[in-house]
Amino acid sequence: MPVPGPSPAQSSLPAAAARFGTHGHGRGADAATVGRPALSTGPALPFGPAAAPPAHLVTGTPPAPGGGPGGDLAAAPARGAAAATPAPNPALERIRRGPSGLGTDGLYFFTPHRAQPAAPAPEAPQPPPAAQGRPIPGLYHHPVPEPDPARVAEVSRRIKRWAVDEVEAYPPEWEDQFDGFSVGRYMVACHPDAPTVDHLMIATRLMVAENVVDDCYCEDHGGSPVGLGGRLLLAHTALDPVHTTAEYEPAWAETLLSDAPRRSYRSAMEYFTRAATPSQADRYRHDMARLHLGYLAEAAWSETKYVPEVSEYLAMRQFNNFRPCPTITDTVGGYELPAELHAMPAMQQVIALAGNATTIANDLYSYTKELESPGLHLNLPVVIAEREGLSHKEAYLKAVEIHNELMHAFEAAAAELALSCPDPRVVRFLRGVAAWVDGNHYWHQTNTYRYSLPDFW
Repeated sequence: MPVPGPSPAQSSLPAAAARFGTHGHGRGADAATVGRPALSTGPALPFGPAAAPPAHLVTGTPPAPGGGPGGDLAAAPARGAAAATPAPNPALERIRRGPSGLGTDGLYFFTPHRAQPAAPAPEAPQPPPAAQGRPIPGLYHHPVPEPDPARVAEVSRRIKRWAVDEVEAYPPEWEDQFDGFSVGRYMVACHPDAPTVDHLMIATRLMVAENVVDDCYCEDHGGSPVGLGGRLLLAHTALDPVHTTAEYEPAWAETLLSDAPRRSYRSAMEYFTRAATPSQADRYRHDMARLHLGYLAEAAWSETKYVPEVSEYLAMRQFNNFRPCPTITDTVGGYELPAELHAMPAMQQVIALAGNATTIANDLYSYTKELESPGLHLNLPVVIAEREGLSHKEAYLKAVEIHNELMHAFEAAAAELALSCPDPRVVRFLRGVAAWVDGNHYWHQTNTYRYSLPDFW
């Protein structure tokens, strides 16, 4: 997010970009167009759209009216208390478990990624290492298994080679920040059903590219709210190509190599479209336009030094959020949720709630980091404190409650959709989104390089 306060006359991005190659020429220029193996799409689903679902897909207790178990704010835990455990919901548990029964083995790619029986507890449990971090007290979340270390190592190796050599997104002096981001561990945790490392790399490149844009256009490395709209629009054309005249097309194409954000978007999107269907690619472009709209709203508030109402901030965060990440879970999983199923209002609600909950979790984990920024850095606890006259601690704990309500609403909506539309592809996609939500929390909790918790407990 941009740093509020007096703005420079123009962004310092050109100077920052110049430090690591302004036109993409050099060691990474040719790598963008050669040596990319085609991705497999994974095994075909053994179900047709009209196939009768197994009996277990249409059983289970429907969610309670008004948002399902734990969905009512009144039922949220007292501020600072441990998060209440909702009553078991068979439909939700089925989503988290994944499909089962005759014919569903093809929905899983790697047996080690399926749930395993819990190991016996040691006689004297030891606390986790400091590097593992700790979850925010009272925050509703689901622990996940440690990501496969072999996959983490390989994704980390490949993404650094892509970011540094292929698109020249990071100069040597930013190497510690790139390594500290731990994007390999992040993406492996979020996509446990990815059939290959190539599939994991689809999500990893897009994640890194989004962060390059955020860092260089909006935040720490040359970002500014001044002129942001023009920069974002031109960067968006790396995702959504311009169709123009023969005279002006070369000049536009040249801009795609002009800075690290555009080079990153262009390359990551090229890899993505090789694996995605046209419908999946268009879906992603739409969600990235949403993201950029959220960036612009926040930048406008920064320029005018406006602290939004809490309701306005939450509306902005539905756009400036993680939504583009879980929406591609089927591409990364090697299958497609058809457009007519993805576009269902109920599915759109589930995806929106997943993005909203995970983004508020980001606000909470990054709270102390953002307090160190100059000026007033907007996040949910800060907005609540400013607008509702609460102490920093009270505002933070209220933000935890809001996160928990969003999480319960997400899970209730997902369970209801699984019951009302028991197409196995829908259930599979919902399971992927739930896994992304859990993996996203895991990464925030364990990334002690970036995040530390406030002393409110």
